[in-house]
Parts: sequence; structure tokens; C-alpha cells
Amino acid sequence: MERYRYHILILFFLCGSSIRLAAQSPIFDLLASTGAGKGAVVIHQSAAIRQLVGMLPQDAKIEEENGKRFLLVQGYRIQVFSGNNQRRSKDEAFDKEKQINTLYPDLPTYVNYTAPFWRLRAGDFFSYEEALTMKYRLSVDFPSFKNEISIFKEEIRIPL
Repeated sequence: MERYRYHILILFFLCGSSIRLAAQSPIFDLLASTGAGKGAVVIHQSAAIRQLVGMLPQDAKIEEENGKRFLLVQGYRIQVFSGNNQRRSKDEAFDKEKQINTLYPDLPTYVNYTAPFWRLRAGDFFSYEEALTMKYRLSVDFPSFKNEISIFKEEIRIPL
């Protein structure tokens, strides 16, 4: 059963990555449409698959913040900073967050405190490879951060 939930989740992101997209024009209709200079795509599928596109699994974890909804799934984030010096670590985490947001405004960043550590993590990546690519970009753009940057598997937020 777990395997099927995973496949349904993948299908949701590949075929209807946004509920709005699925509601406006299902991907199957877009693929099957014909026009001048376009090839023909024939899709053989059961009606059950078409109904699942754009739907969230029943046990999906949803979080709301400031009127926005997020789907919570397992993924990867890049840890940019971790420090336990109570006097400096908080300021350093927020300073590094500001630097990253200046260069990468669309990259979500998360500063959190879990005693005794202040941590700065960035990104919401589905795959390790995506996180690795961004880790490399961050280490090139911020050479002083290079020794602290690492990838962690954790729950990520996908905007709905």
C-alpha cells in the first residue's frame, strides 16, 4: 500500500503539479490536443488515473501559513549554518539568511533554534541531486560558507 501512495504522489507532481493547473486544463487534454505542426499523442489509461491527477492523497499533511497552503513531504534541505554560541549564532544565522535571500530571492530559507543550536537551512528539494546542485552553487557564490554547507533529509513544504 505504501508503494502505491508513493506512485500516486509522484503522479500528482508530474501530471498535475498544481491543483490550479489540474482544475483549469488537465495534462491529458493538453497532451492529446492537436494543431498545426504538432504531433499526435495517444494516451491509454484507466479512468481511475485521470481522476487521481491533481488530487492529494487522503493522508496528505497540509500546513497553512499566512493564508497560503503547503503540502508537507519528505525531501532535502541544505544546511548553511549551525552554531551554539548563544551570543553570536542567532545574529550569524539571520545575517547569512539575508545574504542568501539577496542572491537567491526565490530560495526559501529557514532559521530555527533547537537548544543549544541555531541553524539555517535552505530550499525545498524533492531529490538529493537538486539539493546537491544548489549546494554547489551556494559554495561557489559564498566561499566562506563552504565548510559548513551540507545536505539533510527532512520534511519539506510544497506550495499548493
